[in-house]
Amino acid sequence: MEAFLGLLVSLIPLLATVVGVVLFLLTANWMLLVRHPEFDNAQKLPRQLVMLGFTIAGVVAIAISLPVSDSVQNQVIALIGISLSAVIAMSSTTIVANLMAGIILRMTQAFKTGDFIRVGDHFGRVADRGLFDTEIQTEQRELVSLSNSFLIAHPVAVVRSSGTIVSGTLSLGYDVEHRRVESLLVEAAQAAGLEEPFVLIVELGNYAITYRVSGLLTEVKSLLTARSNLYRHVLDTLHRDGVEIVSPTFMNQRRMDEQVRIIPEAIGADTAPDNARPEDIVFDKAEESEQRENAKSQLEGELHALEAKLKAATGDDRQQLVDAIARRKEQIVELTKATEGQSSD
Repeated sequence: MEAFLGLLVSLIPLLATVVGVVLFLLTANWMLLVRHPEFDNAQKLPRQLVMLGFTIAGVVAIAISLPVSDSVQNQVIALIGISLSAVIAMSSTTIVANLMAGIILRMTQAFKTGDFIRVGDHFGRVADRGLFDTEIQTEQRELVSLSNSFLIAHPVAVVRSSGTIVSGTLSLGYDVEHRRVESLLVEAAQAAGLEEPFVLIVELGNYAITYRVSGLLTEVKSLLTARSNLYRHVLDTLHRDGVEIVSPTFMNQRRMDEQVRIIPEAIGADTAPDNARPEDIVFDKAEESEQRENAKSQLEGELHALEAKLKAATGDDRQQLVDAIARRKEQIVELTKATEGQSSD
């Protein structure tokens, strides 16, 4: 009986430690994660890492409280350390690299959802940013997942939200005076809706001069449409002024009279519908993701402002603020669920 009582007394520190660790982990999990259902994956990540640290510390605390000798305790703690090292070692280095790269991308804020990015041979709008990869939507409406380690290892070109340069390149023969060409290309860029257009002569070839016409596009979401409009207006403007867009070696292949111009006849007014925006179809997921993220950021800002007012409010005003805060939280939760559901599609 005395031995049994002695065993119980020796187990009291262990049991107290286990109960304390469990209660602490449950409380920490509720405070960090459970009571914040409006958080998305990116916001949950640092809190999940904190919970992992708490769990490891709890396991070590339980090992220290074991009713064994100091040498055995040291062996148990060493075994825990070896186990953690083995787990990390056996885990794919790619997974760890992508996770760390995802954290770095969020810290540096290199780009956000909805931005146009170009990395390597890939170009598109960011549709989703995960812990291990980033999903972009290409011009063919395809969803391409790029590992975060790939984005870290390669230069990422981001189209600035304040505007980007749209360019078109074409070659014309030396028989067309370059000042005339430059003036017509500037006119075409202006007709395409580009601001501050300019023309560069990029190459003097053996048979032709290569021109590049560029202009500033402030509405970057219509990048594809703007590029197409620029090409279309270049064709219309040059043809309207009697400038041929044809290879200088064309006459070597087929003899033609010098008075003949290779310009198609106009068929009337431009019939392209003004409201036709391929970006609405091509980048639909990226657009929806950006709108949800912007709406969520706006709601979070309103929520913080309401919580600040709540501290000084009294009476009916306080209850109205409480109701408004509850509505904002419900809306944030709905947006978070919608984003997570879209990511799983």
